[in-house]
Amino acid sequence: MTKKRNRTRPALSLQQRLNKFTQDARAAAKNLPAGSERHTLLQKARDGEAAAEMERLLSSPGPQHQK
Repeated sequence: MTKKRNRTRPALSLQQRLNKFTQDARAAAKNLPAGSERHTLLQKARDGEAAAEMERLLSSPGPQHQK
């Protein structure tokens, strides 16, 4: 018997999920004292912002390449 795939769509778009992730990471880092754990959370927030920007650029209707 094969396992069925979960075919539900996420409630939020990728852009919204990335923005929520970065906001949550920054909020959690704000409550921590300076140190490696705070630094790691802030790095993850910056990575999330970069991913959101890349997703925005890739999904935008920019110039189309002709073949």
